[in-house]
Amino acid sequence: MSEPNLLPRKPLSARLREIEVLINSAQDLKNVKRITKMKTYAEVYVERDVHVARTHIDEHGETNPTWNEVVKVKFHEGLPQNDVMAALNVDIYAHSHVKWEKPVGSARILLCDVLKGGDEAEPLDNPIQCLTVQGWRDSGRPQGWLNLWVPPTGRFLIRRESLSFSLKEKGEEVAEVEGKKRGEEEVEVEVEEEGGGPGCGDK
Repeated sequence: MSEPNLLPRKPLSARLREIEVLINSAQDLKNVKRITKMKTYAEVYVERDVHVARTHIDEHGETNPTWNEVVKVKFHEGLPQNDVMAALNVDIYAHSHVKWEKPVGSARILLCDVLKGGDEAEPLDNPIQCLTVQGWRDSGRPQGWLNLWVPPTGRFLIRRESLSFSLKEKGEEVAEVEGKKRGEEEVEVEVEEEGGGPGCGDK
C-alpha cells in the first residue's frame, strides 16, 4: 500500500528571527530541593540547538518565583510558517552549586497562537498578550503555572527602562511602562489575558 502524498516542507532560511518574551513568574511549583532552598531560573527557546535564552536566578521565591525579565529568543526565520507545531518552550530548573541543575517543570506555547503580527507603527493598537500556562513534569504530571507575555509582533514596541505589570480595579490587567526619556509621560498598554489558571498578576 502506497503512502499518502504529503506536501514537502519548505527548506528553512539560514536567517534567524529574534523575538522578545517577558518571563514574569511561576506559581505552585513542586519543591524539588528537599534539603536546601530552591532557587530557580528559566531557559527559553524555540530550537534548542539554535539558541537558548536564560533568566536570572530567583533567590527568594522558591515555589513561587518571580523573574520579571525580558529575554530574546532566536530561531529560523521561516519556522512558524513551515511548521504549525513550532513552539516557544520554557524549562524551569532548580539551581545547584554542587550537582547538575534539577528540572522543575516545562511549559510550551505554539508560536502560531502568539505571533499574530500587527502594525509596528501603532504600538497601542497591538495589546501585549498575557498568558498563564500550565506547567508539566517530564512524567506528564501537571506542575504549577507559568505567567508570561508575548508581543504579537515579537517585539515590545514601546521601549522603556522598566516594564512591570499590575492589576487595576475590576480585575483589568494593564502593563505599566515608565518613559525612557526624562519628562516623558507614563503610558499604559492594554494586556489581553488568556488561560484558565491563576491570573498573570496573581502571586
